[in-house]
This record gives sequence, structure tokens and C-alpha cells, in this order.
Amino acid sequence: MAVKIKTQFGTIDIDNDVIATVVGGAATDNYGVVGMASRNQIRDNLNEILRRENFARGVVVRQEDNGVSIEVNIIVSYGTKVSEVSRNVQAKVKYNLQNMLGVTANAVNVIVQGVRVMAD
Repeated sequence: MAVKIKTQFGTIDIDNDVIATVVGGAATDNYGVVGMASRNQIRDNLNEILRRENFARGVVVRQEDNGVSIEVNIIVSYGTKVSEVSRNVQAKVKYNLQNMLGVTANAVNVIVQGVRVMAD
């Protein structure tokens, strides 16, 4: 399914994979986010941390009447304030979707699936 934007010149279709890629990039760009987590732990068999090229797998996009609802699965770094990292992810995802794609995010739900201790 895709988001359809009607303009005076025609329609623009933005695929959910594009939205998920933009969301994953915005989420991993925040301080305290180590990586994206797999959203389907049963199929993947573990709480796998996904590499940068796979960060769209940790995102669920749901179509709504006047925008989209986003679910982001992340792993945070040990020692960071989880609530603050989550708020920053929400804000950056909403901002990037609006400015890059012209898509309104009605809800950005952040699911923290793990904490990782970073060795120096």
C-alpha cells in the first residue's frame, strides 16, 4: 500500500518501504540509538540488531485517513535516558516525514526492545 498525494500536476505515490527507510534513517540518527530491532522476533529467532542497510525491517507503517501511523523498534545504548531518546526519535521521525515526503505522522510509537552496553 502507498500514500497518495494529489497535486495540480497529478498524483504522487509513496510506497511504505520508502516511508520505512526514511523513518529508520531518522531513528538511527539520534544519540542513544544503537540500532533497529527486528519487529518479528519469533521469525528471526532472536532480538537481532539490524545493520544500517536493513533498518526498514524494524519499522511498521499503517495507513490512516489523513496520514500514517508509525511503529519503530529500537535498541538503545546503556546509560542513556530511554524516555528522552524515545521522545527525540518521535520528534525526528515526524519532522523528517513531513519535510522529506510531505506525509503527516499521526502517531509515532517507539518500542524499545533492548539495551546494549557499548564497550570502549
